[in-house]
Amino acid sequence: MSVHESDPIRRSIEVEYWVIDDVGRLVEPGALVDATPGAEREFVEPLLEVKTTPCETATELRKELLDRLGSVLRRADDLGKGLVPLSTPVNADEIQEIPCDRTRIQNCVVGDDFEYVRHCAGTHIHVEQQSGREIDQLNALIAIDPALALVSSSPYFRGRRLADSARSKLYRWMAYNSVPHQGWLWSYLDGTAEWDRRLERRYDEFVTAAVDAGVDRRTVAANFEPESTIWTPVQLRAEFGTVEWRSPDAALPSQVLQLADAVASLMDHLRETEVRIQGETGRVTDDEIVLPEFDAVLSYANDAIRDGATCDSVRSYLDRMGFDVDAYEPVAPTFDRPEPVTPHDAREIRLEHADRLQDDVRQAAPVALD
Repeated sequence: MSVHESDPIRRSIEVEYWVIDDVGRLVEPGALVDATPGAEREFVEPLLEVKTTPCETATELRKELLDRLGSVLRRADDLGKGLVPLSTPVNADEIQEIPCDRTRIQNCVVGDDFEYVRHCAGTHIHVEQQSGREIDQLNALIAIDPALALVSSSPYFRGRRLADSARSKLYRWMAYNSVPHQGWLWSYLDGTAEWDRRLERRYDEFVTAAVDAGVDRRTVAANFEPESTIWTPVQLRAEFGTVEWRSPDAALPSQVLQLADAVASLMDHLRETEVRIQGETGRVTDDEIVLPEFDAVLSYANDAIRDGATCDSVRSYLDRMGFDVDAYEPVAPTFDRPEPVTPHDAREIRLEHADRLQDDVRQAAPVALD
């Protein structure tokens, strides 16, 4: 029996959705949190996160995510609410935080720019770490970061077009601009010891910035440890025993599942394949995985954020890295509303995409909404 047959790689998904009422206004999840295991509040009022447990196969992951979303959607229907699979609310002014020490401290450290994070809804994909190959896994996820373009779901911030992936631009180039090491894509690593050193440096910087901003050191220590003071898009998660990719937008469940399956397949292929870093083009073949130099990856990722999967350089790169680009239907490039998108039009857009999510779950798993 092969390694693949005896030891499947577990994977899980966390996806955030905006909650709306029956006229498209942003509202709190309320009783939706109790509709299923894995449903949780996020740090801002109108967001709901739905998580799966670690699953061994794509089929198991698909069933669990769709079952949980189906439970939430049934409860939402009873309450006159909906879930919106867009990475930003299109047009919203102030989005209120749920008061807690963690967000209070982040506001002190990041300053006014932290407001940009409140407008973001994303997807996190976890894949189980493979002993001895953790750094190859991490570096491979860094290299495929431009695949965020495959599920980009909103180009808008406060009614105006910002980028194909507005959320990624808000995070990387705006929210954490004053503390870039906390939120930017990190370069490749040589080993787990280097990861630990980076975490410790970032933690020390975060604590120092918080204390300088007037936060008591003991309060910082009570709310943060090294792993929870970074928001970089690719991470080694000791807490979960996973490598985590945090770049994708919130999107339709079928698209999120397809992307998670592609990531897990790459991680599975990596276990018995040589991985090396060379050149600027990158490629995945049956015999090897060649990751481009980091500067090239950063260029592809920036193109993906700005221009999405319609960008020729991004499409060709993702094709070389093993993605079936044509199999995805990112929403962001399809928006053609006059700008600025008014609050009224934003509510209509949310309602439209809440219906699309309902249809997506129903078509993917007909019993989920029965």
